[in-house]
Amino acid sequence: LKMYPGRVITKLQCSGEKEVDLAVQSAKAAFKIWSQMSGMERSRVLLEAARIIREQREEIATLETINNGKSIFEARVDIDISWQCLEYYAGLAGCLAGEHIQLPGGSFGYTRREPFGVCVGIGAWNYPFQVACWKSGPALACGNAMVFKPSPFTPISVVRLAEIFTEAGVPKGLFNVVQGGAATGQFLCHHPDVAKISFTGSVPTGMKIMEMASKGIKPVTLELGGKSPLIIFSDCVLENAVNGALMANFLTQGEVCCNGTRVFVERKILDVFTKEVVKRTQKIKIGDPLLEDTRMGALINRPHLDRVQGFIKQAKEQGAQVLCGGDLYVPDDPKLKNGYYMRPCVLGNCTDDMTCVKEEIFGPVMSILPFDTEEEVVERANNTKYGLAGGVFTRDIQKAHRVVAALKAGMCFINNYNLSPVELPFGGYKSSGFGRENGQAAIEYYSQLKTVCVEMGDVESVF
Repeated sequence: LKMYPGRVITKLQCSGEKEVDLAVQSAKAAFKIWSQMSGMERSRVLLEAARIIREQREEIATLETINNGKSIFEARVDIDISWQCLEYYAGLAGCLAGEHIQLPGGSFGYTRREPFGVCVGIGAWNYPFQVACWKSGPALACGNAMVFKPSPFTPISVVRLAEIFTEAGVPKGLFNVVQGGAATGQFLCHHPDVAKISFTGSVPTGMKIMEMASKGIKPVTLELGGKSPLIIFSDCVLENAVNGALMANFLTQGEVCCNGTRVFVERKILDVFTKEVVKRTQKIKIGDPLLEDTRMGALINRPHLDRVQGFIKQAKEQGAQVLCGGDLYVPDDPKLKNGYYMRPCVLGNCTDDMTCVKEEIFGPVMSILPFDTEEEVVERANNTKYGLAGGVFTRDIQKAHRVVAALKAGMCFINNYNLSPVELPFGGYKSSGFGRENGQAAIEYYSQLKTVCVEMGDVESVF
């Protein structure tokens, strides 16, 4: 495979109602086998899948770069997080347990943690392989089967994951992949044999998923968009704060839901911080994502690139100042001329009421906003419908903990940003969704609790 931006890699058939039903029935049959296996037996299979991914890291990362357009440097990190995720849930699979509760007279009760059955995973195009592992890892560890639908913009790498699960020894059909867009997603959500839905994507689509799931009283996990605040206090280590701001805005061409795109900077260091951020942003190497020194690849497609460009145009009209970037980038390499490239953008002179500050752009666009007091910045940071993430840079550890405690966001960072260790739960507040990926918390969302009450004496009747 070679990198040819803007060209067709392959064509896939969209799964219609018939194909979706076949996938669900296949998963249902596999579930009967998988759910009866012990946690340790499931653990061994997940460990084998993790081993295969680790062994084929380079091949899968290359596939993901071609699939998405992100740099090979980043894709390798995604694949590492993926196998670590499967290893983590392999470790938990054998530890799933309920409680024993002693009752009067020698009676007792206990709880069982049981799988749902066939779970549906609907993935996003920014982290196709990684999101599929984040969803399938805990789902399979708990004894569920999964039918996964990747984004139609990035359909390829998840198919490889399905092959890897089969190689690792899961029952045939336990992890099925269906391809398609909204119609395929609707067939999945409405299918009577689907027990649970986990979705990563935009807020409007999340609302539709939730509405469809409600018709069948199906539990949902929603990991949606964000417009997260990154708060830079004057007592920070400047170099760390600048690095954090770059990490919070420009990973995967800025196409990251938890990005800290509202960068609040204490006024007394506004100029020096802005100058350094602009200087560093201008040095980001753009181009062929398969080259080792490339740090920013191409955006996902032409309509999305045009949308991001539209946000920048509107920001200028509303009074924001483009401090660097924002324009289209045409690489020297002629084979890349049709790529969806743009220079990473830093906007200054921003105010809270601007569209670029209020709405999720999902591209490499950073908005810098000055602030004066801690109380003021916390109030402004929380003045959004979103609540996915937030970050603080300061050397004052008491202030750091005080501020993150006040932020209405599900994932907060202190003196770092956009780290995704699989051991820690990930998810949002408010319109950014509910439920959690990763950590032990995800087990709660891929299993259901059964209570059993046992009477050891004679049954007394009130009748």
